[in-house]
Amino acid sequence: MVQQIAYRSKVIAGMKIAYREAGNPNNPAIVLLHGFPTSSHMYRKVLDGLADAYYLIAPDYPGFGESDFPDPSTFTYSFDNLARVTDAFIESFGLDKFSIMMQDYGAPIGFRIATAHPEKIKAIITQNGNAYEEGLGEGWAGIRELWANQNEETENALLSYFGVEGLKWIYTHGTRNPELVNPDCWNLDLLKLSRPQAHRAHLDLFYDYRNNLTAYPQWQQYLREYQPPVLVVWGKNDMFFPESGAQAFKKDVKNVECHIYDTGHFALEEEGSSIIVDIRNFMHSVA
Repeated sequence: MVQQIAYRSKVIAGMKIAYREAGNPNNPAIVLLHGFPTSSHMYRKVLDGLADAYYLIAPDYPGFGESDFPDPSTFTYSFDNLARVTDAFIESFGLDKFSIMMQDYGAPIGFRIATAHPEKIKAIITQNGNAYEEGLGEGWAGIRELWANQNEETENALLSYFGVEGLKWIYTHGTRNPELVNPDCWNLDLLKLSRPQAHRAHLDLFYDYRNNLTAYPQWQQYLREYQPPVLVVWGKNDMFFPESGAQAFKKDVKNVECHIYDTGHFALEEEGSSIIVDIRNFMHSVA
């Protein structure tokens, strides 16, 4: 049964934060945290597929999707800042307990929230959402050069990620059948990345990502200490986060379920139906 999805917004820290909401608030809550370069749009299949049994909330971070895009000269685009706003957004719902599904950028945001509120986290679902250095793949080469020496040359070398071909590559690389990936995905992202100062904001996030690596030990300690049940659903052909990142969770989590798919970075695009079944079964097991 498909439930209706509502497209809403709240003012958080003086900004409009857009979000998609589906399901009955009396059901177990799952907060869906998206990655780069997308928005809550990436979770449209999950919202359709699980709203019968779960309360689903999928926000757009500042500068993403339909949320406000504050100018990078007045708003610092860092993962600490995105997590601070997203944490306040979640707090506004008054949830005593919730699960987190995270992909790509959703992982550093989600783990910051989980370590701040470990008592509220029922379970974690990670779809190519990394927390281990061994989970960083070849796709980080250019960004590592930016970390080593941030200048015009190393920034310009990354601008291809913001063009239509680069965005299409992020969605289709590693997929078995690229023709099954909806081009609306990268065209919507291109629209948002074409706004004035958008490249600046995202380059700032690329540079700040280095601070996530220094936080990995803290997140791993959280996993070891609090042992949240973890579902890993992973596209193994991801150039940014290869399968080694998926397997690494087994080092620290006792209750971990791992499903590896022969697809790329946005595994939901090609394997959405199977992943939704995985989530349903997993959430039932941790009820």
